[in-house]
This record gives sequence, structure tokens and C-alpha cells, in this order.
Amino acid sequence: MNRIVSLFQNHPTHNLNLYFTAGYPKLEDTRTILKALQESGADLVEIGMPYSDPVADGETIQISNQQALENGMSVKKLFEQLRGMREEVSLPVLLMGYINPVIQFGIENFCQHCAEVGVDGLILPDMPVDEYLEFYKPIFDRYGILNIFLITPQTSEKRIRQIDSNSEGFIYMVSSASVTGSQTGVSQDMEAYFARVNAMNLRNPRLIGFGIKDHETFEKACQHASGAIIGSAFIRVIQQNENLAEAITSYVSSVKQGA
Repeated sequence: MNRIVSLFQNHPTHNLNLYFTAGYPKLEDTRTILKALQESGADLVEIGMPYSDPVADGETIQISNQQALENGMSVKKLFEQLRGMREEVSLPVLLMGYINPVIQFGIENFCQHCAEVGVDGLILPDMPVDEYLEFYKPIFDRYGILNIFLITPQTSEKRIRQIDSNSEGFIYMVSSASVTGSQTGVSQDMEAYFARVNAMNLRNPRLIGFGIKDHETFEKACQHASGAIIGSAFIRVIQQNENLAEAITSYVSSVKQGA
């Protein structure tokens, strides 16, 4: 069974997904951060594939992308770094990024490499649902790689139900129509959106992303979904601390258990 599916079956609530950019702050930090997240009590991990034009991301993640690329990070290098990770990491691991580098690498070649190193799923926000279903789903299925779709407050009920019926693992529930790192807290409009989606009784669990940064916002998200995704706030943690393992353990504990 896919590790993502297994996680939500065995642990349906209060799941914390941490996002970080591969090759940042330093090129060889990817495995260090991944192992620290495993040991700190994170529930799943999202590794960002650096891209030169990350249009959906705010300044913090944009800067991390640029630095990682300057450090020499590439899709090929990332797969080299992840080789053998399953000897020390049991968490579900997803790769997140933009479709263009994946197409350049070759969709089938990319999925095959994911399967070989133990990646469980992909999040490609700019890949259209219909294009995935028509051209790529059989390839993803062949290698056991889940494709995680995003929904926003503007996504129609029809499209949400289409996504739900063609998904496994979870649905990434973007809390607002903004870039990453631009929101603080959970507004009344967001709560109305969460309630609307909850009322649809979808078969897939959801994780809420954008605007989650601490114990308070994590708990608020967990009232409406199976957990939350933290990106920009976590990037700032690894950006500002030399001792990555210690900083990561402290931060994850503070988010899940409170100060």
C-alpha cells in the first residue's frame, strides 16, 4: 500500500506535512533535513524541486528556489540525493514543483526514478486535471505514484468532485487565492470555505496549506481537515539556524504540541 494512503488510514487527524526546498540552504542539506523531519515527529514531507519561475510562491520560497539553483540543484541531483533514503526514512515523501522540469526529464523517466528512490507522490500545481487524466495517469499508476491535486476557494463543486473521484492519498486544500507565505492566520472567509468543502463529504482526506505557521494555526486547520502543510514558516526556520536538526526538532514540537 502507498505510504500516503496508509498514513491517513492509520492516523486520520492532526497530520503535519512540512515543505522544504531541495538543496537549500546548502546543496547537500536535503538528506539532513529529511532525516531530521523523520526524527522530529513530522507525519509526511514535501520536497520542493527548485524552479526558476515559481509563480505560486511568495518571497521566502522564491528566494530558497533561487539559492538552491545557484547551489547547483537539479532534478537529476535530487534523485541522486534521495537514493537510499528508505534505509533511514519511513515517512511518506512527496515531490512538489512545476510541470516543465518534469516534462523535460520525461514523465515516465521521472515516475520511474520516483519509484526507485521511494517517493510516494507528486504535487504539480500547474498540471491541468484533464491533461493528467488523459495523458499521464496510466504512467503514474504504473509506478505507484500518487498525484495530489490542489483546490482553492474558487474551485467549483463540480471540479472538486472530479478531483475527489480521481484522487488517492489526500487533497491539498489551498486556504486562499494568494501566494505562499502571504497569509497570517485563518480568516472567517477561510472557515466558510472549509465548512463548504466539509459538507461535500468527500472520500479523500484534506490537508490545508497557505497561512499555517504555528501551533494555533495548525490546530485551527485540524478542526476542518486531516492536518496541515507548512512551507514558508519552515523555510525560515532552516534559513535562520545553523544547527538544522535541533531547530527542526524544536519547531515541529512547537507546532504539534504548543510552546
